[in-house]
Amino acid sequence: MSSSAKPRIAVIGLGSMGFGMAISLRRAGLEVTGCDVSADAVARLVADGGRGATTPAAAAKDADIVVSVVVNAAQTEAILFGADGVAEAMLDDAVFVSSATMDPDIARRLAKQLEATGRHYLDAPISGGAQRAAQGELTILASGSAAAFAKARPALDAMAAKLYELGDAAGEGAAFKMINQLLAGVHIAAASEAIAFAAKQGLDIRKVYEVITASAGNSWMFENRIPHVLDGDYAPRSAVEIFVKDLGIIQDMARTARFPVPVSAAALQMFLMTSAAGMGRDDDASVARMYAQVTGTKLPGAK
Repeated sequence: MSSSAKPRIAVIGLGSMGFGMAISLRRAGLEVTGCDVSADAVARLVADGGRGATTPAAAAKDADIVVSVVVNAAQTEAILFGADGVAEAMLDDAVFVSSATMDPDIARRLAKQLEATGRHYLDAPISGGAQRAAQGELTILASGSAAAFAKARPALDAMAAKLYELGDAAGEGAAFKMINQLLAGVHIAAASEAIAFAAKQGLDIRKVYEVITASAGNSWMFENRIPHVLDGDYAPRSAVEIFVKDLGIIQDMARTARFPVPVSAAALQMFLMTSAAGMGRDDDASVARMYAQVTGTKLPGAK
């Protein structure tokens, strides 16, 4: 059993985001046990002074806070209630902090199911990227009960530069994150279209980047992603498949609400086309490569 002054924390999922979050928790002086399908990722955490576990249940044994940093709702549900899941391994009054992007209705269902066991569920999607995760400077969009927030506070303080407390029940955080993802996906698709079109016009695309980032047409995604295109570097910081998933969730939500979302629907098609062209696991700026392939346009790094 851990003391309330220094809670024991399990981090499930040590990818680029989860590993950075685990390191931020360690930097705050907290005891961290990590679990990941990659033994190398677990070994990295152990080398940094954390502990390793081979299953989610083993990582969560006697944990006060379990931070889940997996890809989607299905993985989150498996982490909670599947074989070797954490739900029964956590302390009776522990909190599960869910960072995956998912449909708000699923977040509400998972919260209800976990809360029935006496544990707490904090719906806490994240934004900010791997570098900010490692620096403890994420933006966290959270909703849940007062008890869930109170229990998770030491971890939230260590991981976030900005914590938005968005409601007293799961689902609100997820809904806010989906609005962010709608905009992020549209902006990446638009930035990719613009830079590929500029290349087709024979423009110096490095100069285009300089001009646009100083002009009204700029966006955070243009400024952040287009350097990947300029360098011909599509190593995945955030993969195409993430927006296939997230923009797909938005379509499902919108259809249920009978709300038209034609711009995000068009963006989804561009990510789908990029994935179908074999670039699903590459950086999401690969949408620009897809435009280039379709139109015979040369971008940096093209063979």
